[in-house]
Amino acid sequence: MILAAGLGNRMRPLTLYKPKPLLEVGGKALIVWHIEKLKKIGVTEIVINSAWLADILIGTLGDGSQFGVTIRWTREDEGLETAGGIINALALLGDQPFILWCRCD
Repeated sequence: MILAAGLGNRMRPLTLYKPKPLLEVGGKALIVWHIEKLKKIGVTEIVINSAWLADILIGTLGDGSQFGVTIRWTREDEGLETAGGIINALALLGDQPFILWCRCD
């Protein structure tokens, strides 16, 4: 699971119209670096939570096929913080262990 629902307040004004995970570093979106790293270690099923500017984030990454992974999405009307985002995604995560990927900033 990748946590991607935050408002990105510390990155204003860059995040007023673009969700923080889509901000680019080194020529690609932050979240794409994470997706590629997960794929490299063999993770091909990814759940991503979304809230702030979710339509833009989901529209850009879609189902993950462009990266060779499967992305399933959860949507939050408002950010639920870390634990809330995970609880909201439990139905997609199942009952097996999973990796939680965050920037922890």
